[in-house]
Amino acid sequence: MSGLPDDADQKPIWSSYFTPSLITVLFLGFASGLPLALTAATLGYWLADANIDKTAIGLFGAVATPYALKFLWAPMMDSLPVPMLTRAFGRRRGWILATQLALICAILFLAAARPDINPWMTALAALLVAFTSASQDIVIDAYRVERLTPKTQGQGAAMAQLGYQLGMIAAGFGALHLAGRLGWQGTYVAMAGFMGVGILTTIVCKEPETRGEGQVARNFPEWLRESVIAPFKDFMSHSSWWLVLLFIVVYKLADAFLGRMTSPFFHDMNFSKDDIANIVKFYGTIATLAGVFMGGALTRHYGALRIMFIAGLLHGLTNLLYVEQARLGANTDFLAFSIAVENFSGGVSSAAFVAYLSNLCNVHYTGTQYALLSSLAAFGRTWLATPAGWVAKHLGWEWFFTLSALLALPGLLLLVVLNKRLAMATSLPEAGT
Repeated sequence: MSGLPDDADQKPIWSSYFTPSLITVLFLGFASGLPLALTAATLGYWLADANIDKTAIGLFGAVATPYALKFLWAPMMDSLPVPMLTRAFGRRRGWILATQLALICAILFLAAARPDINPWMTALAALLVAFTSASQDIVIDAYRVERLTPKTQGQGAAMAQLGYQLGMIAAGFGALHLAGRLGWQGTYVAMAGFMGVGILTTIVCKEPETRGEGQVARNFPEWLRESVIAPFKDFMSHSSWWLVLLFIVVYKLADAFLGRMTSPFFHDMNFSKDDIANIVKFYGTIATLAGVFMGGALTRHYGALRIMFIAGLLHGLTNLLYVEQARLGANTDFLAFSIAVENFSGGVSSAAFVAYLSNLCNVHYTGTQYALLSSLAAFGRTWLATPAGWVAKHLGWEWFFTLSALLALPGLLLLVVLNKRLAMATSLPEAGT
């Protein structure tokens, strides 16, 4: 994969984070993280406040399905222009701006929902937010990969995660505090306003110089061949491509299974909204940010696969801390400790994982290939974790968290096999090295 030269390559690790391209990635990451939280943990707490059943809350996670299916419409966004916007802002920025405007409308629709009265309408609104958010992610991910070099993808992943977590702070820590003052509906209206950060960034940032700018296929068969078939055929030409895809599906499964039910768990433990906002959303986010920056730096030096294994193992083990939390109840000191350890290890593994996905992409098919890879990751996070609510309800919290820790094993075992195969193959080298 090729890329434009970036001044980050010539600077020390930490100072090289502060370049125009990486700062842009930071703010676009904020725009990605904000809507995801509004249909995940924050929505889960709103549903718990509305006395929605645990099993139903777990099933509500299915509204994130668009994140797992975005590869289906990624070829269109990867190759076709947006009327008026593409001419004014370029292919990537035009699509980003279009999805951001649609996101604001979708979040306002969700703000008008009443889960206690009409949960189906709430689910529909959340689904629309997820669809527009997933569409935005297609283009933002492609933009990041195209603006950065292979060597700086780890740092780009760290900056993207930093912005993502800042968006999660706004939609998590900020939303929980605002909910006690403005109510949930007023809070979601405020969250729609925060999308202005992404819009402003899109307007002022630089369009990446990529192949085929402004070129559109002359007919549908040509478009189908060049924009749909070619990206998938290119990826399948790599050695062990099927093993890579399987690994991507299961690597974050333990984290997804746990994350689906943390909000109901904290609610059952009688933690206050302020406790969750201050410890889990704010303090925990700081730990995550420390982890992603460490992960970005370590990935640049040691490679993504090695860092994913070590951090993934530690992160899986941290799920067992929640077993003790279930026994202690609303103990804020232990919660702060467990959140710090879990989020730091998760941040390291996430930075390495994003860098790994980025360097798997061919720059000629960035949007489509990254959408495929991230969709598979979302599939594990969305559908394989859907039974989490049922498991928690029938097994209890302690056995639930024990099971969630064990779910880290398939991804780690696949990573070992993948590392051995890639060591023997030259067509798909270890990403991040």
